[in-house]
Amino acid sequence: MARYKHPSRKQRLVKKGDQTKWAPFWTVPRIYGKGRRIHPGRHTAVKRHWRRTKLKA
Repeated sequence: MARYKHPSRKQRLVKKGDQTKWAPFWTVPRIYGKGRRIHPGRHTAVKRHWRRTKLKA
């Protein structure tokens, strides 16, 4: 990738980076109940990692 990124490309990368965050911690008891311990990343809509999955940006 280029050293200096075009602002529109940078904006797309920022958006994709925001989509990879975990779901909030309070969603776990809300979905599964109080006693269940599950990682919040399990119900995150878009899962992407900079090394695993590349973008067509």
